[in-house]
This record gives sequence, C-alpha cells and structure tokens, in this order.
Amino acid sequence: MADPSRAAAVEMHGLRKEFDGVVAVGGLDLQVAAGEVFGLVGPDGAGKTTTLRMLCGAIAPTAGSAIVAGFDVTAEAEEVRRRIGYMPQRLSLYRELTVEENLRFAARIHGVAGAAFEERRDRLLTLGRLMRFRNRLVRDLSGGMRQKLALSCAIVHEPDVLLLDEPTTGIDPVSRGEFWELLLGLAERGTTILITTPYMDEAERCGRVGLLYEGLLLAVGTPQGIRGEAHLALLEVRCNRVLQARHVAREAPGVRWVEVFGDRLHAAVDSPADAEASLRETLARAGIAVSSIRQIDPDLEDAFFELVQRRREQRR
Repeated sequence: MADPSRAAAVEMHGLRKEFDGVVAVGGLDLQVAAGEVFGLVGPDGAGKTTTLRMLCGAIAPTAGSAIVAGFDVTAEAEEVRRRIGYMPQRLSLYRELTVEENLRFAARIHGVAGAAFEERRDRLLTLGRLMRFRNRLVRDLSGGMRQKLALSCAIVHEPDVLLLDEPTTGIDPVSRGEFWELLLGLAERGTTILITTPYMDEAERCGRVGLLYEGLLLAVGTPQGIRGEAHLALLEVRCNRVLQARHVAREAPGVRWVEVFGDRLHAAVDSPADAEASLRETLARAGIAVSSIRQIDPDLEDAFFELVQRRREQRR
C-alpha cells in the first residue's frame, strides 16, 4: 500500500458539482498518494462517476478545485489529459476493429508509435492474455476480454494516474480476478489508481477507500481502519423467509438496522446479549423459524450500512 504521506497524485479541495440546482457531489476534500490504489466506493447515484468526470476534465466543477498529476483540472485540462488514463463505464472500443487495431488507435491518439508501440502492444496483450485474440473483432470478444482490452487502451501511453469507473461491472468472477491482477501489477510499477466500485469485496483490495453516499464522503481510510472505526456490534441471524424476517427483525428492541446478506440477516444492535433474546422472540411471534444467531465481526459493507444509518439519524 502506498504511504498516504507521500506527494499527492490527486487532490480535491471542496470539489462540488450541481446539475440544475441538484447537488451530485457535495464538496469533496480528498488526497490520493502517488502510487496508491484508492477505491471510491458507493451505490449508484452516490456521485462516483461525476467525480471522475471532473477529475479527467470532461465536466467543470461548480465549485472547488482538483489537481491531478500536478495540474489543475480546469485551468490545465490538456496537461491533465496527457498524464491520465481514463476508462469510463461505457467502453470506448470500436466493435468493428480488431483487438490490435483498437490498441493501435488508442496509442496514436497519445503519440505512441513505432518500436515503442510494438513493445507496449506485445507486453499489454501478454499481460491481459489477449495475444492469441489480437486479430479478433471486438464484437466477438467476451465481456471480460473487452474490459481488459479497454484497460490496455487506457494505459498504452503509460499514464501517471489511472481513473477507472466501475470497470468490472457485469463481468464474471474469473475475469474480475484477472482484471485486478493487472491493476495491482500496474500499482507495483508506480501507477496511481483511482477506481470507483459498488462492490465491497473489490474495495477490500484497495490500500485506502473513501465511502461515498449522496455526494458526500462518510469515511476515508484503510478497509480495516474503517471497519474498526464503525464500532459496530453485529449479529448474524440464520432463519427462513429472510425477506419477511428483515422487516420483522427491525421492530425488535435493541436492533438499530437489519440487512439481508445472501441467505441470512445482519443486525446491528446495541447489546448483543439483549438483542439476541428480543430477536428470537420477535421472529417467533411472526412464525419465522430461527436456526442460529451469533455475534460476528463486521465487514466493510456492514460498516458502510452503519455509517449511512448514522447520517440518516443526524438529518432527522
């Protein structure tokens, strides 16, 4: 993990964006260290894409400022674009061109040609396990291969900072793992990576994360640090009819919030011992059979739910 005390590759100071008076990003203050893998994590509508679009110069901030690779994103947008790689949610690949033709086109945009391009092409296609597909049309690639090609196109000019907007959404677990292998390899070679994701398991791979909700940062730190700072007492409830049980369990005394995690419930509680008894009684009255209740350590997703709940309580 990069040392956050090192020089910042990305800086945001009161960064804000409004669309027709609606706040999408509410004044972010954040620094990402050079060489760091930083995850901006949150649900749809949290402001992740808007933040990246401001950082790459695609849209202007309503207020505040941002510095990327040492240049102001508003006053020096062209300098910023030369030094970043940007991978948007909608892939900018040409379906009727081959893998190699797409990569060559991206390289030409950034002035990479000749022997330099050939060396980078071979290295990137090998790293992405795309070499044997180099002459295949993009339209005939799997989703995972398209994502890896899009990443190769974004880094063919060897940018200082890489901005990735939910790059693994919709691809299979194996391809997601291969994609992250590529990212972590880039970080080891010194590339600063700022990635947005709604997936908490991906957030755990980052050195630090920022939890974004309704355009505001709820917390910034290491995944482990954020889990600890949540100070969350959590019970795992295994029972039948989990969707109904979720609504019923919310009414149990001493329960703060309840969420469904697969085939079980996670319940944030004030006192685990007291809440276990009240949960069993409340669920039994509703005819829901409980097979087990036990206290567990919270993961990052639990910490996120807790921080969201605290924000809602503050607004009441």
